[in-house]
Amino acid sequence: MQFTIPSILSPWNIRTQATTLFHKASLIFLFRIVSFFCLTSTLVGLLSFFAETVAAAVKVQKGDDFEVHVFSSSELIEKLNEKWRAVKRKPYPAMYSSVYGGIILDPTLMVIPIDDHMVHRGHGVFDTAIILDGYLYELDVHIERILTSASKARISSPFTKDKLHTILLQLAAASNCKKGTLRYWLSAGPGNFLLSPSGCPTSAFYAVVIDEEFSQQKEGVKVITSNIPMKPPLFATAKNVNYLPNVLSIMEAEDRGAFASIWVDEEGYVAEGPNVNVAFITQEKELILPPFDNILRGCTALRLLQLAPKLVEQGKLKGVKTSKLTVGEAKGALEMMFVGSTLPLLPIVMWDDQLIGDGKVGELTMALSDVIWEDMVAGPTTQRIPVPYEQ
Repeated sequence: MQFTIPSILSPWNIRTQATTLFHKASLIFLFRIVSFFCLTSTLVGLLSFFAETVAAAVKVQKGDDFEVHVFSSSELIEKLNEKWRAVKRKPYPAMYSSVYGGIILDPTLMVIPIDDHMVHRGHGVFDTAIILDGYLYELDVHIERILTSASKARISSPFTKDKLHTILLQLAAASNCKKGTLRYWLSAGPGNFLLSPSGCPTSAFYAVVIDEEFSQQKEGVKVITSNIPMKPPLFATAKNVNYLPNVLSIMEAEDRGAFASIWVDEEGYVAEGPNVNVAFITQEKELILPPFDNILRGCTALRLLQLAPKLVEQGKLKGVKTSKLTVGEAKGALEMMFVGSTLPLLPIVMWDDQLIGDGKVGELTMALSDVIWEDMVAGPTTQRIPVPYEQ
């Protein structure tokens, strides 16, 4: 019996098949290697993209695009000093703070604590007196008013009326300011960021002297009727720091090319301006101011009511009174004016595009302005207190 080797097992076939298998295996191996590297590259790319995304997110989260600097105390003081060194004339020559217990002359340090309830809750009242030619005008009247406002706001003053008088007088003296305004605040005080002031250890008193020029006003201005709602009487009759309606009303007027706006109450009666009273000379030559029941009792307006009878005695005015006026009656007046501490009287010649009188500054308005201005520059000692400047 002859044994024959199958052809498939012949040496040649074996070598050929082995070579073929090797090539196939090599191709498979290379394919897997390439696939592995491609997959690895893809994974690396994905991981790299993910890492970059995370880094970008972290970067944004950390604010790396706009890194907020953390100041040291010395850096901050230096930065504030740089600001004030660039100012040729310092507008605020002196400040008083009951928190520090004294007068501050460096504007860099004229600060109020951020946790003061007047700052973050609006729980505070203020007032302003005039410094003119080295005298404080109607200081005690303004102190009385801030104490009345504080009572309505349930803020107790840390000082008596006499002590407030002394502090303000000494502050004005330290400022060496001869003409400007003296503004001061009574606050619920610093303590926390809660709504109730019960956590405030004591109320606070702040005051600042503002060096500014002002003079008797002789040019007429235009006013508009405000669309901003009036404050309710409780808040309107207290000079509190919540002046958002006042700010919006003055911005509204400026947007329409006017000096200021006039508030009219719900019954259609004229009320007041954003931070001034308003007065009218009727066709019968009576001086009329709106009553103070639902508006602020302006110190200058009250003084005007005291001084205006001089013009009655001279036969220039027929009478002086407070009385309600409708918008129609007011616009039909012979003359119209704003009354406020730094004005003291400002003629109004147009209201809502309607001329007041003949559209010119009235003689009686200027006569009243002269009376008030004379009182400010040469009035009695009850109205003008000399500031005790150091020689």
